[in-house]
Amino acid sequence: MGKHRRPGPPNQPSRAVPRVNADDPLVAYNKRRRPPLDIYHRHRPVHGGAIHLRPDEPRVLGEWDGFTYVPAGTAPDLAAAQAWANGTGPDAGSDER
Repeated sequence: MGKHRRPGPPNQPSRAVPRVNADDPLVAYNKRRRPPLDIYHRHRPVHGGAIHLRPDEPRVLGEWDGFTYVPAGTAPDLAAAQAWANGTGPDAGSDER
C-alpha cells in the first residue's frame, strides 16, 4: 500500500473535488450545492431498510436538484432501480448536470 492510497472500498466514488477559483464570490455556495459524493441519482426501499436487502420490493427513486434529493418515481425492484441510477434503464434520457 502506498502512502497516498485513498482509504475505503474501491466501489465508492472519489471524494476528491476540483480546485476552486478564489476570485469567484459564489465558491461557498457552489460547494454546498454539490451532491454528497457526486451521486446524482439514488434509490431507497419504499418501506425503509438496507438497500441490498429484499431485492424484489419496490424502490423510491430520487434525483439531485441542486439542493436536495427529490422523488423522481418508483421502480418495481432492485434491478430496475439500479438500471435507472446507472442510466441504462428503458427511460434513461439526457442527464443535465
